[in-house]
Amino acid sequence: MAVIDTFKQLSEFEFRCNPFGDMRVPAVVYASASLLEDMEDRVFEQLVNTACLPGVVRAVYAMPDAHSGYGFPIGGVAAVDPDLGGVISAGGVGFDIACGVRTLTTGLGADEVLAVQDTLADRLFAAVPSGVGSTSSVHLSEPELDDMLSGGAAWAVKAGFGVRDDLIHLEEHGRMVGARPDFVSGAAKKRQRNEMGTLGSGNHYLEVQVVDQVYDYEAAAVLGIREGEVLVSIHCGSRGLGHQVATEYSRAMRKALPSFGITLPDPELACAPIRSELGRKYLGAMRGGINCAMANRQIITQFVRQVFETTFDGHNGMPLVYEVCHNTCREEVHRINGGEKRVFVHRKGATRAFPPGHPELDESIRDLGQPVLIGGSMGSSSHILAGVPGTMERGFASTSHGAGRSMSRAQARKKFKGRDVLDSLKYGGTFIRSGSFRGIAEEAPGAYKDIESVIRSVEGAGLARRVARVRPVISVKG
Repeated sequence: MAVIDTFKQLSEFEFRCNPFGDMRVPAVVYASASLLEDMEDRVFEQLVNTACLPGVVRAVYAMPDAHSGYGFPIGGVAAVDPDLGGVISAGGVGFDIACGVRTLTTGLGADEVLAVQDTLADRLFAAVPSGVGSTSSVHLSEPELDDMLSGGAAWAVKAGFGVRDDLIHLEEHGRMVGARPDFVSGAAKKRQRNEMGTLGSGNHYLEVQVVDQVYDYEAAAVLGIREGEVLVSIHCGSRGLGHQVATEYSRAMRKALPSFGITLPDPELACAPIRSELGRKYLGAMRGGINCAMANRQIITQFVRQVFETTFDGHNGMPLVYEVCHNTCREEVHRINGGEKRVFVHRKGATRAFPPGHPELDESIRDLGQPVLIGGSMGSSSHILAGVPGTMERGFASTSHGAGRSMSRAQARKKFKGRDVLDSLKYGGTFIRSGSFRGIAEEAPGAYKDIESVIRSVEGAGLARRVARVRPVISVKG
């Protein structure tokens, strides 16, 4: 029997597999039936394997955009209790630590931006380095690197990249406490020294977007969003540093498994007890990776603001709507077996979505619930949502992070030609800037799930609610 057949439908948007074999908890997929049917078998295998991790509690979850990944499925969520021998898995966080999205308002109307669409696209592409191995004008010394890894976006603001008000609109106010630069290797730091303020490659982007529909005007007003206005979204992560941290610690965890007495159904789930020395070191290094990603996006934000100021005759401001991180493991309080517990929540390609009233939300958005930014493909809409009551019990207050791939990059290269994709998108009103036709082919809209189906499942499963929809008019890709 295929693993997918062990998942039984509980409601329109929830499928559940009860524990069998070495599973310690159930596995749950939040998705419509059509999205579930289109998921690779490997998604269900990886989710079931994740349910075998020591110390895992309540259930493991896959979001509507789930697809196969390394160890965990992308879109996978699992929480572990250190009092039960809970472990942390580098594969359960991901290689691009704290990859995430931040969105800025511009105060400009669509007509103002479309009048200079070509020029603006060229200037943004020139100002924000993108592509494999891209470097920027920001070069950090060893002490500066350590300060950045400890300080995150707060360090970047202090260094002149942005303003203090930016930090209000970031998770953890832009700085993850507990980062340990001394647990980040010299090789990882070397890779990052010249990469701050760069997009990288793959599905990362810098997009100029138009708000084409508002679903909740009261919530949109709180976030400073207006129909017909232009926004800018930045999607990138911790670049070479995050990848190096994940690679090194995943290897170390796999090697150390026998000493911990841990056996796993998949070596890609390699892990270490949170209270072990290796677990403690990875946590410190991973938190440094989170700070690196937030600082990286903060620097890019400053580059973008400078372009808009030049292009629109002294235009300034561009306040943040919000920023969310994917690919993290965070210590949070959740209700487990009738009592509150501090657990460590892995979110691999998933976004935190705290409900209204949550004490960790800034007062400015506490009544609204945590803003959620779910990106589409470079040819489809993206969505701004907000957390809803009850999400702490559904997926540990987590939701989708994007449309989710429907085919691999290799499959996309075989099916699509970069030049054809670029021309088609320009005809539809989206100007693409990229240094690679191969990258454009890999990121073709047809390589992704239908974003509207994903959003319907997110809302239908009670993970978040729609606030506004945006469409891209400029997309800078790696």
